[in-house]
Amino acid sequence: MTTDNGTERGWVLGLMSGTSLDGVDAALIETDGERVYAFGPHATLDYSSADRTVLKAAVQDALAWNFTGAEPASFGAAEALLTRAHAQAVAHLLALPDCPRPRLIGFHGQTVLHRPPQAGHFGATRQLGDGAALAKALGLPVAYDFRSADVAAGGQGAPLAPLYHAALLASSPWDSACVVNLGGVANVTLWRRDDPPLAFDCGPANGPVDQWVEAQGRGNYDRDGALSATGAPDEARIKAILSQDFFAATPPKSLDRYAFTAALAEGLNPADGAATLVHLAAAGVARALAFADQRPERLILCGGGRRNPTMRRAIAARTNIPTLVAEECGWRGDAIEAEAFALLAQRVRRGLPLSLPTTTGVPVPLPGGRLAFPPDNANQSSAAPPFA
Repeated sequence: MTTDNGTERGWVLGLMSGTSLDGVDAALIETDGERVYAFGPHATLDYSSADRTVLKAAVQDALAWNFTGAEPASFGAAEALLTRAHAQAVAHLLALPDCPRPRLIGFHGQTVLHRPPQAGHFGATRQLGDGAALAKALGLPVAYDFRSADVAAGGQGAPLAPLYHAALLASSPWDSACVVNLGGVANVTLWRRDDPPLAFDCGPANGPVDQWVEAQGRGNYDRDGALSATGAPDEARIKAILSQDFFAATPPKSLDRYAFTAALAEGLNPADGAATLVHLAAAGVARALAFADQRPERLILCGGGRRNPTMRRAIAARTNIPTLVAEECGWRGDAIEAEAFALLAQRVRRGLPLSLPTTTGVPVPLPGGRLAFPPDNANQSSAAPPFA
């Protein structure tokens, strides 16, 4: 369907819950699935400590399950909790003054396990989240299950944000750039104007650092890079880790959040361990640039790791490329992933590809995702069909 002016554009609300299990990011953009025309409000609704405990248990059960046998019983409670939390995040955002009314929701859900494809074997991925229940709760259509079609076609299933990065970079002053998303793992989008983006996971990022800091009783993450800034990275250990096959493998490639853990710093003191894991993330980014056809003009840091000054400095030093954080480009660093799933939701609705051979290794540009619609009844008369 189209809007009154004959275009495919409209307001879409994207939702993202990352592997850090901090909370639900929600963001509104006006998009046609190819371009971004306007930015609406964004917000984060933190999980309670009790909710986080339930979600962490589901993740641990997923690791033990490893796609073998029946799914863990804990998935049911975790999925119901997640869906409620996402509905609450939408309600919170829509209650803000002058918030546009979306016609579509993009609901990524919570990744609890991701297994990349291996030689001769397809991968597997599991995101918790009930799209139909969310559509019913909100009275709005919901696009969800963004990764399954890609994995079923032999793709990596990740990363999916590069098409959004490319949409943002289209209006930049550069002809080439690299977007570095520093979440639980690090992934890069190598972008050149007029070419499809090349994107892949390139190594660990915040995941092992957070795990290490928490194990030392220093909080949930390396706040302001304070602990890592006082330590010295173990360069010999970093070099040994970088010799693993993953780093030399030709992209596209992807990682599970727990493919690299805090055990990589075992035996080091708290500060040196944190510094080693932070510099490992930076070294993985530097190694990834070897796959670029040309040296990017800028690095743009997104994700939670952009807030870690030690990680920022390490990336800039190890790549020797001018490095910016998202906000320095006029982007909303805390909202980018949620915004990405708003744009992807619009692509689901239009049947446009979500992944490319250069982003996930899928054989051809591939549509994906599923759409759930609210039941038609008088109690949901406020729900409008997408862009009617």
